Amino acid sequence: MDTWQVAAALISAVLHAGWNAAVKAGSEPRALMTAQMVASAVIVLPGLAWSGLPARDSWPWIAASTSMSVVTITALLRAYEAAGFGTAYPVVRALSVLLVVPLAAILSGETVSGYGLAGIGLVAASLVLLALGRPGQVALPRRALGWIALAGLSAAVYVLCDARGVRSAGSPWAYGFTVSITNGAAMLCLQRSTGSWRRVARHAIPALPIACASVASYLLILWVLSAAPVAPAAALRDTSAVFALLIAIVWLKEPFTRRQVVAILLAAAAVPLLRFS
Repeated sequence: MDTWQVAAALISAVLHAGWNAAVKAGSEPRALMTAQMVASAVIVLPGLAWSGLPARDSWPWIAASTSMSVVTITALLRAYEAAGFGTAYPVVRALSVLLVVPLAAILSGETVSGYGLAGIGLVAASLVLLALGRPGQVALPRRALGWIALAGLSAAVYVLCDARGVRSAGSPWAYGFTVSITNGAAMLCLQRSTGSWRRVARHAIPALPIACASVASYLLILWVLSAAPVAPAAALRDTSAVFALLIAIVWLKEPFTRRQVVAILLAAAAVPLLRFS
């Protein structure tokens, strides 16, 4: 990975942490999540008019990515309800990072260097430390385990789908704009089927800045995945949980523990390793 790819993946991670935290902080996370996805679909329409549609070979990957995205978001929201954002989010990201490596090898024949494996391991360890929380705190309620496992697996699969899709699309922008639209349409249909689409409409205005952050994060990581190795890029993107902690400490003045400091240092040490993977 070159310096620009590393920087783009890290910026994507910051934005990803921010918009996920904003959704979880809302009064109705499920409705707000759907509203931001629908808003994302609307704001990318001018971009799609500029870029045009992606190549035909990418459409099966678009369908697969959209399906896996819906599964991941549904499972994540259930995991947040059962275990809380601070616990569920880093565990899901750690599981996703660890699964991307063997899945990329099986599906794409992609191998990772020793530096890359070490960096991925450090990121996963960092995220697990964050998930453990404070001493004496129950980290993972039993009812959350299934949702966390499902979210981690489906997140790893959609990363691989996006990597294959964006490389066959001819343009990361055309691919990203199209998937943003298909994701929004899929989530809106899901909410309409449950009769809760009116609650989604009430969150239209608050969802706009979240949607902008979500689209920017997605387009950045797609640009990285279009050329960089999948597993190291995904690991850098999944440092988003570490950035969420830093935001809480620096801006929200929340207390922190030694365990959290170690997690931040592990993630920081992973960056140069992944740079040379």
